[in-house]
Amino acid sequence: MNLTNNPQLLDRLAGAYALGTLRGGALRRFEAIARERPAVRVAALMWQTRLAALNELQPAITPGPNVWRRIAIELAAEQETHTMQQARGSSGGPAQSKPRAWLRQLGFWRGAATVGAMATVLVVVGAVQLRTQHGAEIAGLQAQLLAAPQIEYVAVLADDKSAASVLVTFDPKNRQLTLQRVGAFQEAGDKSLQLWALTNTGGVRSLGVLGTARLLKLTAAEAEVRGAPALAISLEPKGGVPGTGGPTGPVLFKGALIQKQL
Repeated sequence: MNLTNNPQLLDRLAGAYALGTLRGGALRRFEAIARERPAVRVAALMWQTRLAALNELQPAITPGPNVWRRIAIELAAEQETHTMQQARGSSGGPAQSKPRAWLRQLGFWRGAATVGAMATVLVVVGAVQLRTQHGAEIAGLQAQLLAAPQIEYVAVLADDKSAASVLVTFDPKNRQLTLQRVGAFQEAGDKSLQLWALTNTGGVRSLGVLGTARLLKLTAAEAEVRGAPALAISLEPKGGVPGTGGPTGPVLFKGALIQKQL
């Protein structure tokens, strides 16, 4: 099945996968296709980011003890599976392909986001049930959803071993770049990471200097991002370098910038 030729079906399957409602044979087929097609993996990542943005709209609640027990069980199962896979690998079994390893990481992120995503669904369903009594509240919720980030560009920046290290999304409506560190790299205290956009003419432009947080946001105009074939992150002196001269340190992570077509 060539999902890339059916964007509506791909969007529905990627949403179900990110939400955790894709089960059985459908789940296995989706993961098999995702291992072979980067566009399918990107669609799942975009849905994960979209659900995470919706979570930010809801007020914080304290989970009950049963929720924490379920999370502990899920994490223990994930760790046990990972340990078994490592044991098989060290005993001389076939090496795991990079797309499969990347997809396993995506599955872990999806599992960590499922509880919050399902909470969002419950909030929306509850609001719909109260429509006749709380029309003003429903209108407010709809306004919040419309104000949520509209992701139109995405890039997965990888290191020289093709390991995913930074997920970058761009919302041109709100002029916002969101960067999520997914690798283990941490720069030294006297260094900074700097984000660059490559141009079609072979030049580069700086999009900003990264902080040390795992999740951070930068401001950028769409004109600075549109048309860039790829993004890259270099290691620079503390505070970064002027954007006109290009990177002065090594380029640690890079990846193609994909414009959403779904």
